[in-house]
Amino acid sequence: MASIALLHDAVAEVTPAALPAFSRELSRAADSALQGGDFLPLRRFAAQWAVHVHIQRDPGTAARYRVLEDRAVASGDPDEARSAVAELGRILDAAHAAVAHGEAP
Repeated sequence: MASIALLHDAVAEVTPAALPAFSRELSRAADSALQGGDFLPLRRFAAQWAVHVHIQRDPGTAARYRVLEDRAVASGDPDEARSAVAELGRILDAAHAAVAHGEAP
């Protein structure tokens, strides 16, 4: 798993507009870790952002992900929305697997 500093740099590189969300979520994860006495919230945070970076580093995947997000939200057709959500799930599953095998960031 990447360090928080490496994740920050990777987010700054691939999606600088996401840095405020990164900082807010890091603060919440750190607070939860301190209150709960374990590192699980920080591990979840790191995994989530590593997946984000993995997806965003591939322009084709990132573009497809955005299209699917929009389709899932805006579609008036439940079947189309389900199809978009299923494909989003496959993209996320592949990114989680890549991160688990040390491929990102």
